[in-house]
Amino acid sequence: MNPVPSNRPVIYFDGVCNLCDGTVQFIIKHDKKKQFLFAPLQSAAGAVALAAIKQQGVKGESVILYYKNRYYTKSAAALHTFKLLGGLWAIFFTAIVIPPFIRNAVYGFISRNRYKWFGKKDACMLPTPELKSRFIS
Repeated sequence: MNPVPSNRPVIYFDGVCNLCDGTVQFIIKHDKKKQFLFAPLQSAAGAVALAAIKQQGVKGESVILYYKNRYYTKSAAALHTFKLLGGLWAIFFTAIVIPPFIRNAVYGFISRNRYKWFGKKDACMLPTPELKSRFIS
């Protein structure tokens, strides 16, 4: 179950991860349709997403995409996000043909090292007043 309408993609992200925060900022900048909603994994909405993927046998994540009643994790989340951004970004979706075990190995390597390489914050980011409507909790 997810409290968010299924017609809006939701990005659940590690709110204390600098790489994840940078990813959210990138998506906000390139989301011309303003279709994406966002929620830190540390929020109540994030806990719902984490519980849902745990039921699917997926362990902790740094980014989860929820869209049309489906959770996408690991490399699939990233590639489907590019597809939804549209324009030239959608070309990255062609990497979906790479076998998931290869894509997810690369994703997992980056995910496991994200704090060491990019750092970590003490608290989740606070959206600006103009972006607040795109964040759920």
